[in-house]
Amino acid sequence: MYEIDGVCYAGTLDESLEVSSVKILDAGMLLVKFSSGETRLFDVLSLLSKGAAYAPLADEENRRTARVTFGFVSWMDGEIDIAPETMYQESFPYTPISSSTL
Repeated sequence: MYEIDGVCYAGTLDESLEVSSVKILDAGMLLVKFSSGETRLFDVLSLLSKGAAYAPLADEENRRTARVTFGFVSWMDGEIDIAPETMYQESFPYTPISSSTL
C-alpha cells in the first residue's frame, strides 16, 4: 500500500509504469497502452465489484469519459481513477490481428 497526495492505493508503487493512451471499446472494455510499450485489454466492468466508488461506471456514458491523466486513467473529469499498476495487473494481454492473416 502507498499514499500519494492523501490518497491510499493498494499494491506497490511502480513509478516507471504509466498509461500512455487509452481507447474506449464496446462492452466496457478499454485498450490501454502502457509506458512499457505493451498494449492490454482492461474490463472496466470488473471495477464494479470493488466498491461504491466505482458504481458510476455501471453507466456507459460515464465509462466513455475515460481519459489519460498524468499517466493513469480517470473518468468523469477525475472523479474516478485507477492506478496504472492495478490496471496492468488486472488487464489481459492484447495481440492485434493483422488484416493480412484473415
